Amino acid sequence: MQIEVAISDWSEYELLDSGNCRKLERFGKNIVIRGEPKAWWKPDLQEAEWDRAIAVHQDGRGWAFRTRASHEWPLRFDKLTIQARFTETSKHVGVFPEQSPHWRWMQNKVAQSRGTTEPNVLNLFGYTGVASLVAAAAGCSVTHVDASKPAVTWARTNQQLSDLSLSPIRWILDDATKYVKREIRRGVRYDGILLDPPSFGRGPNRELWKVEKQLTDLLDICRQVLSDHPLFIILTMYNIEASALMIGNLLSDAMRGHGGKVSVGELALRHKHSARLLPLSIFGRWESA
Repeated sequence: MQIEVAISDWSEYELLDSGNCRKLERFGKNIVIRGEPKAWWKPDLQEAEWDRAIAVHQDGRGWAFRTRASHEWPLRFDKLTIQARFTETSKHVGVFPEQSPHWRWMQNKVAQSRGTTEPNVLNLFGYTGVASLVAAAAGCSVTHVDASKPAVTWARTNQQLSDLSLSPIRWILDDATKYVKREIRRGVRYDGILLDPPSFGRGPNRELWKVEKQLTDLLDICRQVLSDHPLFIILTMYNIEASALMIGNLLSDAMRGHGGKVSVGELALRHKHSARLLPLSIFGRWESA
């Protein structure tokens, strides 16, 4: 079991504090407060530090702004530019910093495995496309799939801001399961697959997604679109009822007969002013030997 912590040298993000089911964060120039159901403890910092936040998100009420602020601002990651944004429908701002260990791991895996052809990567439930852009910048051909039109549009914007308009990225608005089944029929194969499924969701045509009922089948068909020499599968989940061991069992079953190894763990953020870790998601990775 591994605990992987967001990269410490990313100057655009800091977890300043957490507690009382909230977290105090800095994204670039903006300090914000968002709800965090896993932060059961008491905050370390005084309330005056929390009062520095320019915006507070409350479930059911959305964002409340304490001062005038732009609702969009840029964040840099390596050579990428990501548009952070306050939206009316979500507490998320377009990037999940705790997933940065995945980005570094994928970069290294691709760099170690580069042959005469560029790896073909499938990103399912790709949201605003940060992982897709990291893969593209590492030299991969990428297919990005999400059921949300605003998310896909946002991801395209990030591609343009990152000067990757000429990179081989396909942006697909579709239900993940339906799309993978079509790729099987078309004979398309992928060297790497990323999955970050929600607990519950709807496809563009109102297709119902429930992770506990459909993830196993999705992993089974994902196996069928893998190339003869696949590199990796990365599965991340935020479902509070799931466990890393559960993910490990699912990946081990899905990749039976392919060799390689499965590793599992948690993704976490480290507080700026202490060694405390905030656990946010669980993950499993399968990688080739």
